[in-house]
Amino acid sequence: MAAETHAGTPAEDAEGAAGRRDRAVRAAVGQGLLDVDPLVCLLDVAGIRASAAALTGAFAAALPPGTPVLHAFAVKAAPLVPVLRLLADCGIGCEAAGPGELALARAAGVEPGRTVLDSPAKTTDELRGALALGVAVNADSRQELERLDALVAAAPTRSPVGVRINSQTGAGAIDALSTATATSKFGVALRDPGAREWLVRACLDRPWLTRLHVHSGSQGVPLPLIAAGVRELHALAEEVNAAAGRRQIDTLDIGGGLPVNFASDEETPTYGQYVAALRAAVPALFDGSYGLVTEFGRSLLAKHGLVLARVEYTKTTGARPIAVTHAGVQVATRTVYAPAAWPLRIVAYDAQGAPKTGAPVAQDVAGPACFAGDLLATARELPPLAPGDLIGVPDTGAYFFTAHYGYNSLPRPAVHGFTRTAAGGIRFAPVRPAQDLPSIVAEAGAAFRDALL
Repeated sequence: MAAETHAGTPAEDAEGAAGRRDRAVRAAVGQGLLDVDPLVCLLDVAGIRASAAALTGAFAAALPPGTPVLHAFAVKAAPLVPVLRLLADCGIGCEAAGPGELALARAAGVEPGRTVLDSPAKTTDELRGALALGVAVNADSRQELERLDALVAAAPTRSPVGVRINSQTGAGAIDALSTATATSKFGVALRDPGAREWLVRACLDRPWLTRLHVHSGSQGVPLPLIAAGVRELHALAEEVNAAAGRRQIDTLDIGGGLPVNFASDEETPTYGQYVAALRAAVPALFDGSYGLVTEFGRSLLAKHGLVLARVEYTKTTGARPIAVTHAGVQVATRTVYAPAAWPLRIVAYDAQGAPKTGAPVAQDVAGPACFAGDLLATARELPPLAPGDLIGVPDTGAYFFTAHYGYNSLPRPAVHGFTRTAAGGIRFAPVRPAQDLPSIVAEAGAAFRDALL
């Protein structure tokens, strides 16, 4: 599929993300998106295109012409077929972490040769299926490599095969997301006794093992620490190739994990800054000796998603104003359970979708779920909210409303993409319908109602 080179229309580019967001909120109200559902989620198509162009452009500017590069979107960040299709149109492939995500990539029309399969728990059938398709596979463990030995011997494959290492270069600010710790569950630990020697020998014994993979980045991990993991990967590849006497390892999958700024509309760090950090730490990575694969997710989508919810009631308890909305743990699970690690901004709008004005008041923004901790914000300074007003929650395009949490059987909200028309209006396109009550009942085993009697 041909890659798009434009980020958006000139009007969209000039307006900026915040301006497009406010325009989309007014249009959502005006076009009745919230008339039936008090909670909708919006994706800024121009913003997504701009992020994809920034990623591909940053690497293209740093690499010799003709260097093979696959930018694969981490499907888990936004497992929505129209999003994967849009990114494919921008030249971005897919990184799948299991059979469901692999099926989504195929449904979006992403070619197997532009797809990577990563997971620490791949079954034999999953591996066999990926190898039959020609999907790239990264083995996560010694035992998985042994399974691959049998599968590759049984049937030739077009799939590039690699092994994931844990560089053990250290944790970032969020322990649960740090993949390069001394005891991380991912990959083959590089610094454990004898591990490096085993990895070199494992590659030499398997001529079909042509890739190495690391994922040292994530939210809360600074650029120098991410780059340190990639430096370890490159050094190991050089060691394997020297021992082999040939360029056996021809591609380095450097993962993703570029952090996202949740404090403002500024997109920082940028892909340009990421590439600069890598060039400073591993200059030879950009000499064209190796093909590259990246696996970014959050940084491509987060800034371009908005949760928009109606304020249903307001109350005051213990002198604290509380706005009860329809957005909570079901769309912002990480924030509700770990608010210090995942703080979100709240933007207040009136019932017509215009930015709300008034002297800020410290107030809680609560969700609809039946537990006390279902809060998007505590004591947040906002213009006084009233029933019928709207709250917007920006930066939620990755891992928030696209990873629904079914507490209280709350339905999955509708997702709409938006673009600016030539006439200056907003056009919405359906990405995912709102979940209806019959489907919730069906998922809960209605067809087996009497099975336990």
